[in-house]
Amino acid sequence: MSLLTSYRPNFCCECGEKIVRLRWRVWTSRKFCDKCFRSSGGNYWLQRAAATAVLILTGVLIGRGCRHERPPLIIERPAASPTQPTAAVTSPAPAEHTYTCGARTKKGKPCSRRVNGPIRCWQHKGMPAMLPVEKLIIKE
Repeated sequence: MSLLTSYRPNFCCECGEKIVRLRWRVWTSRKFCDKCFRSSGGNYWLQRAAATAVLILTGVLIGRGCRHERPPLIIERPAASPTQPTAAVTSPAPAEHTYTCGARTKKGKPCSRRVNGPIRCWQHKGMPAMLPVEKLIIKE
């Protein structure tokens, strides 16, 4: 049995009258007889609702106060990766050109991912291009 259904007072807290109930329910008052509960019933539920709201608000404020500010996400990339060809590192591509990867895919066609410079995409690092560098330039 839960705590709510196990506590059954014999007398009213307000007037002292004997409490006789056939069925105890969650919404029936545990402290008052039917007459006293009707006269102060609204106040009873208002107090419970206010106490619940105060507890929830306190929990939210404590939770927000204890929250740590996340550091900003910084992605650092090395200037030259050991897997990239040295020709691409020593002679950077012009800024106005965008290239395609051009490496052979599983279907046997050249990869169409856009890259900055005549290099391969993340998936095809170290693989040769199927097409010459002039055909990999995307003209916009």
